[in-house]
Amino acid sequence: MCGRLNIINTSLCKIVSDTIGLNFHSESNDNLSPSELLSTIVQSNEHVSQVNMQWGIQPSWSKRLLINAQSETVAIKPTFAKAFVAHRCLIPISGWYEWRKEGSKKQKYYFSHSQNLPLYMAGVSYHKFNTPPQVVTLTTKPNQLCEQYHHRMPVFILPDSINAWLAPQNSQANLSRLMSAIPDEYISVTTS
Repeated sequence: MCGRLNIINTSLCKIVSDTIGLNFHSESNDNLSPSELLSTIVQSNEHVSQVNMQWGIQPSWSKRLLINAQSETVAIKPTFAKAFVAHRCLIPISGWYEWRKEGSKKQKYYFSHSQNLPLYMAGVSYHKFNTPPQVVTLTTKPNQLCEQYHHRMPVFILPDSINAWLAPQNSQANLSRLMSAIPDEYISVTTS
């Protein structure tokens, strides 16, 4: 699910900067893959900042890179629970890709904001001594539009809920309501 991202282009960085209240900058990449760097937004105390993080973690028990965590279990699974409580973040993106089998071929689809605005993907970050920070994105059950293409979709935080998502002291109950699928009307789907 969602193993390729279209990272925010220069024209959308100003919208992110104005929305978040910081000077956000991201290198454009229309096919960002796991293990590459993502520009993320984090909050510590009252201060919001940008941190570049590697997409994915590889716990000692896993043979593969973990890039996503399910929103339904992120607060209780040992791999993600501490990061969920203490290190929630946002990844501004222009869109993401999914593939759907159609006949004998796979068709690539591009998902973006219906009004050409940034999407704020929810994530949790990991900070270890002497290693670059890492991030895992969150997924949820899809809305009606997206479920035609995949059984999961990214968790997106709407602009009016950004402060609630990033606030370190926010309770799990308050956060749970933010982790469901955004309505269909926010999403546009095109073939890629």
